[in-house]
Amino acid sequence: MQKRLTVLILSMILVVTMFSGCTKEKATENVDDSTKSNQTNKTEETQKDITLKVAVWDNSSTEIGNDLAAKFTEKYPNIKVEYIDIASTEYTNKLSIMLNGGSDLDVFYIKDADTTLSMYKKGQLYDLSSYIEENKIDLAKYNGLAENFQFDGGTYGLPYRTDYYILYYNKDVFDAASEPYPSNDMTWDQYVEVAARITSGEGANKVFGALTHTWNACVQNWAVQEGKNTIVSDDYTFMKPYYERALKMQNEDKSAMDYATLKTSNIHYSGPFLNGQVGMMPMGTWFMNTLILKKAQGETDINWGVATLPHDSSIEAGYTVGATTPIAMNADGKNKDAAWKFIEFVTNEQAAAYISTQGVLPSILTDEALGNVSNAEGMPEGVAEALAVKNIELDRPIAAHVLEVNKILGEEHGLIMFGESTIDEGLKKIKERVSEIIND
Repeated sequence: MQKRLTVLILSMILVVTMFSGCTKEKATENVDDSTKSNQTNKTEETQKDITLKVAVWDNSSTEIGNDLAAKFTEKYPNIKVEYIDIASTEYTNKLSIMLNGGSDLDVFYIKDADTTLSMYKKGQLYDLSSYIEENKIDLAKYNGLAENFQFDGGTYGLPYRTDYYILYYNKDVFDAASEPYPSNDMTWDQYVEVAARITSGEGANKVFGALTHTWNACVQNWAVQEGKNTIVSDDYTFMKPYYERALKMQNEDKSAMDYATLKTSNIHYSGPFLNGQVGMMPMGTWFMNTLILKKAQGETDINWGVATLPHDSSIEAGYTVGATTPIAMNADGKNKDAAWKFIEFVTNEQAAAYISTQGVLPSILTDEALGNVSNAEGMPEGVAEALAVKNIELDRPIAAHVLEVNKILGEEHGLIMFGESTIDEGLKKIKERVSEIIND
């Protein structure tokens, strides 16, 4: 009897063990099938064809954007880039309308970096922090520029390229006047004096020593060059010496084309310079690429050079004013992972090395990038030395009310340059109008 009981118990244990083994094997098969299914879904998602809609301005005027898009798609074959190309003069306004209207944009470049704060407050920007942390992106490589797009602990844009003001000059004009080319240590007072000496001719044949473009920045920027002031202020008398210089050149020395002619005729700064009508012109580094392209296309034979932006005698050479172009992700975009891939791609070291070979300054300013810009086909001698600046002040700080303030500055600037307001009257009016906005 005992023997039978023992056999029965052993038989039951064997059955249970076999059943348990079958169950475990079946469960393992189910887990494996589930894992394979998830991996398949992830692969399908990764390989799914995606078209990224990217807003940009004046893309047709340069090959850089298209080249980067092609390189990106080569790396990510399932992601195509569709540029929404908008004219530069309309870009900021149209981008705002698109975002306010719930556009299906995925990514957009921000032409006026000072609008970033406003976009953030409207909830139009997606926080890139998780992507930056996950991909171990060191923001220090952007030389302090990335911090301008950090709000409330998040990062809402990455710098793509940077530009700052330098001095362009026509070597033939200087040679004709037997005047030495501008140095990288020219002061603003010397700039005024040299402009007067190289001005020549009359009427349609007149060659002006300098061109002060119609933007208010082309007078007011030099007032914030030192870094002690910004365009958002409670007093604007610090701008007076710069208006005195500009008006002296325009009205007394007749060494600069007058504001009224430039404004009423809607003359773009590039025209007079490319036509050889101007000896010197302070303008942004972005103009180098235009000059190279125009010469390569045979549209101008200008013999040009560049120098560091002139400075006040109170500061050392190498101080300039500039801006950066950030790229951001639409908070309402549907392709965020793909959008991040594009943002990271165009703001990394490899993209910086490429765009610098095209005469454009990337946000990652390395010795290699400056060397590439200097060695780009069509660049004149001395570019690397001219671009080796010591300090770049933002022309428009990323701060509250900066858009309204800049609008006021532009309006009153026109009245001063037209002669409808004196310098003192104009600067007083700016102070009053800005105070109303800030204290409202």
